[in-house]
Amino acid sequence: MSSPSPAAPEVSPEQYATIAAAIEAEVGKVIVGQAALVRTVLTCLLAEGHALLEGVPGLGKTMLLKALSESVDLPFARVQFTPDLMPADIVGTQVLEEDEHGHRTFRFRAGPVFASFVLADEVNRATPKTQSALLEAMQERAVTAGGSTRPLPRPFLVMATQNPLEMEGTYPLPEAQLDRFLMKAEVPYPTADDLVTVLERTTGTATAALHPVADAPMLRSMIALTRQVPIATHVLRHAVDLVVATQPTHPSAPASIRRYVRFGASPRGAQALVLGAKVRALLDGRPNASIDDVRASAVPALRHRLVVGYEATADAVDTAHLVGELLDAVAVPSAGVRGGP
Repeated sequence: MSSPSPAAPEVSPEQYATIAAAIEAEVGKVIVGQAALVRTVLTCLLAEGHALLEGVPGLGKTMLLKALSESVDLPFARVQFTPDLMPADIVGTQVLEEDEHGHRTFRFRAGPVFASFVLADEVNRATPKTQSALLEAMQERAVTAGGSTRPLPRPFLVMATQNPLEMEGTYPLPEAQLDRFLMKAEVPYPTADDLVTVLERTTGTATAALHPVADAPMLRSMIALTRQVPIATHVLRHAVDLVVATQPTHPSAPASIRRYVRFGASPRGAQALVLGAKVRALLDGRPNASIDDVRASAVPALRHRLVVGYEATADAVDTAHLVGELLDAVAVPSAGVRGGP
């Protein structure tokens, strides 16, 4: 069982933005030219969600989460998903131990999922049975093993990485597991200038030293503040309108959604929009979430929640493009204050 968590200190909106910027600066010491990607993962952390990253090997996905864990001084664990990985390799298992008197007892040996930051590396290389072992941990933030339910630490962030699905030896993630991820981001290939910087940093003798700028109590307080951000009813309604319009049978669905999408986003998609909007408002130093914050969160929050049909594959239609057309088609309410660039 995990020990009681220390009391979280009070954090003001100004401190929230300052601490988040300091975390991004620390991560930026080792991650080059991926500001949007770092912001997406940090948003998932501050909204108490999980992140899914897709990209070919070698783009720094593992280094990103490790750098994030070092910048907030929290334990990091990496699980390399392979076809022979078993669920017990992730959550842990009961082991039989014998003491000096010959008495044998079962003791639970915790798996890597009990770290605060868990990297599920190449998650789509494992079988569906092993992939599903993450479901309870991600949703309930607890693990049931040996007849007992054990809570996971807070904050708790799973960052899963996957190779593009057309690569050999991968298993598509089931929709139920995809829906557990607050946001999905694609990891872009670095520009030529960024790649030169990467080579300068990684092929010499100097290594970047990261320093903690936050801790678990501070992050818990920031997560709590995220939930307290006010959001107007018409802004909430716009988030709902966007999610409803992803349903191909709904009258408000644009033509591209009706043609290419089989199933739209679930209510978790609306929750992701709202939480992403609240984090964005605080990171920008604003006291309330706006329609622009909701719309800025739409692509990472909805792209992995659209189940497309064969027509989309045949026409090489990307779900991010569909979300972009959705934003163009759904009317923006005139009431309220528009915020953020």
